[in-house]
Amino acid sequence: MISKATGNLRAIQIRLGHTKIENTVRYLGVDVKHALLLAERAEI
Repeated sequence: MISKATGNLRAIQIRLGHTKIENTVRYLGVDVKHALLLAERAEI
């Protein structure tokens, strides 16, 4: 739900307790290109 609402992979990573963003991407079942697009749009 967080992914669809915000596209903030970092927030999802923290919430799930993942140490690597790759694990979060794998968990969400999104492809790497999509994950990179989401990450680029996230405000830091």
